[in-house]
Amino acid sequence: QVQLVESGGGLVQAGGSLRLSCAASGRTFSGYAMGWFRQTPGKEREFVAHITWSGVGTYYKTSVNGRFTISRDNAKNTVSLQMNSLKPEDTAVYYCAASSSSSWGRVQDYTYWGQGTQVTVSS
Repeated sequence: QVQLVESGGGLVQAGGSLRLSCAASGRTFSGYAMGWFRQTPGKEREFVAHITWSGVGTYYKTSVNGRFTISRDNAKNTVSLQMNSLKPEDTAVYYCAASSSSSWGRVQDYTYWGQGTQVTVSS
């Protein structure tokens, strides 16, 4: 079992930055790949970014590539999402998730989920 707790969400103006953090506890954190997803009301949860267990491999949704950076610190059991040049369309509840699967990017690839943190970008 892995418990995940997100933090760092909030209200920011367009063009601003936020850094989301996800703290993990429970089973060995370094054994899991990690992902960030987001969801707006009435829409499906969508992939944002993924990082392999080692941190060497990172993957992004096309619309956030170059603006968002995912990273992890296995010594501190944390994964972060640095979000720069935020746009109103980035407004959503952001979730971190842990995966023991070799595939990534789909909701079903991730086993454990946090409760989410709200990010609101005003225009």
